[in-house]
Amino acid sequence: MIAVNRGLEGGKYRPLSPHGIKRMHKSVMRIIEEVGFEVHAPQGIELFKKAGAIVDEERKLVKVPAEKAIEIINRAPSKVKLCGQEKKHDAVLGGKKVFTGTGGTALHIYEPATGNRRKATLEDLINISQLVDNLDNIHILLLPTYPNEMAVEDIDVNRFFAGLNNTGKHVMGGVYTQKGLQDVIKMAEIVAGSPEALRQRPVISVIACCISPLRIDEQYGSFMMEVASRGIPLVCPAEPLCGTTSPITLAGNVAIQVADSLAGVMLAQLVNPGCPVIFGSVASSSDLSDFKYITGSVEMGLLNAAGAQMAQFYRLPFYSTGGMSDSKTLDAQAGYESAITALLCALSGANFIHDSAGLMEFAMTACYEKYIIDNEILGMVMRAVKGIEVNDETVPFELIKEMGPGGNFVCAKHTRRYMRSEHYKPTLSDRSTRDNWKSNGARDISARATERVEYILAGKGYRLPAEIQEKIIANIPNIEVK
Repeated sequence: MIAVNRGLEGGKYRPLSPHGIKRMHKSVMRIIEEVGFEVHAPQGIELFKKAGAIVDEERKLVKVPAEKAIEIINRAPSKVKLCGQEKKHDAVLGGKKVFTGTGGTALHIYEPATGNRRKATLEDLINISQLVDNLDNIHILLLPTYPNEMAVEDIDVNRFFAGLNNTGKHVMGGVYTQKGLQDVIKMAEIVAGSPEALRQRPVISVIACCISPLRIDEQYGSFMMEVASRGIPLVCPAEPLCGTTSPITLAGNVAIQVADSLAGVMLAQLVNPGCPVIFGSVASSSDLSDFKYITGSVEMGLLNAAGAQMAQFYRLPFYSTGGMSDSKTLDAQAGYESAITALLCALSGANFIHDSAGLMEFAMTACYEKYIIDNEILGMVMRAVKGIEVNDETVPFELIKEMGPGGNFVCAKHTRRYMRSEHYKPTLSDRSTRDNWKSNGARDISARATERVEYILAGKGYRLPAEIQEKIIANIPNIEVK
């Protein structure tokens, strides 16, 4: 298979013109300086006040002069390294390098065999982690499901343990409680070997959302400050929705998204200057007939591609959103919606495209088979990111001259040299003749994906060393080992 799955350089697709980027920056700075944003974490208010922001304590409103805002933003590193337990899975986010991963907090699992969905469990998260560990075009595991059977105070440690114990790839996730966050960091320190080892090679990262429009609430604000103070990579995404929590126009939505996320970036830098922080977007559309969140619209791809350009302007690593579908089944809609948004994000140079595999039905449902199908889509997406290289080897004039009009290139050494590296070879798509397809059972893509799921889950997957598992269980309560 063509090796195109590791941090390729994007940036060929640019929905914002150079003038549009400058105009957007001016608008964002005006929002931060003249409109401001709420900060409901008391310590956060104090940090902004000490930094020279204008603070209305009664309204919990912070306004940061544009020049000061840029000064604070510039403290953030332009690259953030997300490490796997296996070094081959390390990902350096920044510039226009592109990586992909899972995401969401899906409450349900769709089962194609029955056409029904059921509530997600911890076992599902374990299985999905094992699938991701075996899918080459999915680079990062963002914990994608919520174990419905568990008490909320047990969720954080069990979700992160399920990820760390079942994949050698980097594990990212959100948290629900302050105690859970502290235990997750302790767990990661045990896995890494020590607190200092975790800072040197962060095998986890944590998401703490900014609330659109223009708000850092008390809980997420406290999470941001805790993570930043520990030097753990922090993601500060915002989720403005066109026509509900942002203006209906795409440009208006981007302005809110950028201002929202930059507020989180600034708070992190005020806590711990230079700490690893990732600017982020979950921007999308709203269905104004019933005000629900839409995940499969082409506009989501456009918004997140524009977000990538703004991240590049501010020289910040970027967490984007693409690859989801609003379909309720594994049909053509699930394929084309996932492909279009993932492709737009990747071609724009979005550093980490989260939610790019497995999600459907407004991100409320995950599907094992869709992880397999999306892995195939992402392989093709990354081939598009690679583009076409033009040099004396790829345009072999002497060979063309030798073969001449009416010749063929089947037996040429040049063909053998490049046949496995120039073209993406799918692992799931069927390219056989109809007769051969029928003789092999006439299976559709869902059936082929199910077969691949069963094969992976039947194998011996990644596990933490036994002594590390024992140490985690001895030091952190309420972890369920399955």
